[in-house]
Amino acid sequence: MNTPFTRGRSAAILGIVLSVTALGAQTVITAPDNKYTPAQDVELGRKAAGEVEQQLPMLRDEEVTSFVTAIGRRVVDAIPQEFRHPEFHYSFQVVNVREINAFALPGGPMYVNRGMIEAAHTEGEVAGVMAHELSHVALRHGTAQATKATKYEIGTLLGAVVGSIIGGNVGSAVAQGTQFGLGTAFLRFSREFERDADLLGSHIMAAAGYNPLEMASMFKTIEKQGGSGGPQWLNDHPNPGDRYEYITREAQSLQLRDVVRDTRAFTQVQERLRRMAAAPTTEEATRKAVGTRGSTPVPDKRTGGRSGDIAAPSSTSTSYTEGDLFRVSVPSNWRERPGSAAVTFAPEGAYGQGEQSSSFTHGIEIGVARNETHDLRTATDELVSTFARSNPNLSRPSSYDGIRIGGRQGLHAELSNGSNATGQQERIAVFSMLLADGNLFYALGVAPRDRFSEYDAAFRRVIGSIEITQ
Repeated sequence: MNTPFTRGRSAAILGIVLSVTALGAQTVITAPDNKYTPAQDVELGRKAAGEVEQQLPMLRDEEVTSFVTAIGRRVVDAIPQEFRHPEFHYSFQVVNVREINAFALPGGPMYVNRGMIEAAHTEGEVAGVMAHELSHVALRHGTAQATKATKYEIGTLLGAVVGSIIGGNVGSAVAQGTQFGLGTAFLRFSREFERDADLLGSHIMAAAGYNPLEMASMFKTIEKQGGSGGPQWLNDHPNPGDRYEYITREAQSLQLRDVVRDTRAFTQVQERLRRMAAAPTTEEATRKAVGTRGSTPVPDKRTGGRSGDIAAPSSTSTSYTEGDLFRVSVPSNWRERPGSAAVTFAPEGAYGQGEQSSSFTHGIEIGVARNETHDLRTATDELVSTFARSNPNLSRPSSYDGIRIGGRQGLHAELSNGSNATGQQERIAVFSMLLADGNLFYALGVAPRDRFSEYDAAFRRVIGSIEITQ
């Protein structure tokens, strides 16, 4: 059911004063260059929403959904005219998972995790996260970043969007190659885009009657969370630096209109959620969808066989040229499978079902991830963190070894992870180096633990053959 909002001239929520005096001009926000049309945003978002709703559990509760929808509609109505797109269709759903997260797809579909609502202290904090996410949509940041990534784009956008949200099939080391390439670039926004979404979000909040300081307050709540909480949102939304401070400064230039008082609806929704069974983690929910992980090796439904059925890497090689970026030689019994901003080479039987599947259990993925740090170790750590988002059992490297890749200084580390596909631990060899434009060139070699030594030798031969042609 819909719960009406109570309006008034001012209110105080948890000690945050809601009267904001206009002391200066607000920051001017402009939308970035974008080669895609708004209609293409809508089509991409529609298709991605269909995939999301098949793989993530929606909370089918009318009261909770109506509460979130009411906030969403109020926020959408406050989007500045210059960022409104008649083609967009905004919709709002709650995902029944515990992580503190929310995301909005191109064209308007938005999803708020149950964990986000449960972690918030006020309705305004929920509105702050939604205003931030909807600012990304209004500014068309997703396709704007895809525009920037075109240089490395090898496949399609849809798999990248879904892979970056869900992370592919849980339990496989490299279950969705696109999450490392364009998927990383697509929803893991740049610090510039993050700042713009913060600032436009604060403008929208004030116009909608919410205090922009509550957005900053929610970000602090997220940053304080540990375990399966805050890191998921922070992986996709890097802090541009001084986030709380610049939102606070921006709030001083804004004047609230038609102020929303903190209503009983927020408290009632939180109480309703507490009476429900605890929400699963995203990993638990998606694992349930693909089958329960067991300790006994089982036939891999995606590859059709066990690890021992996969052929050893051939001693002969086949060379490939990948666009204008690099050349590489791989074992001649490995097949090429292009992805989005990445390409995978794996033997017969190691790929997932379907010609377009990017899942694999044995082989190597090579690609490019956007990097803003200009520091190889930091960029590599961020790549691993993105990977860990959908692989909670992934180990983290305590140190890296130096290695040469394409004549440039690089890093190497080995990780371990659980695999539902092979029924045993798998190992991942990570290789990385910075390109001349500052982006991260990486390779991820994966094989079951009992066969890693033979595959690792092949991974190193592949890395040794790479020639950067950029």
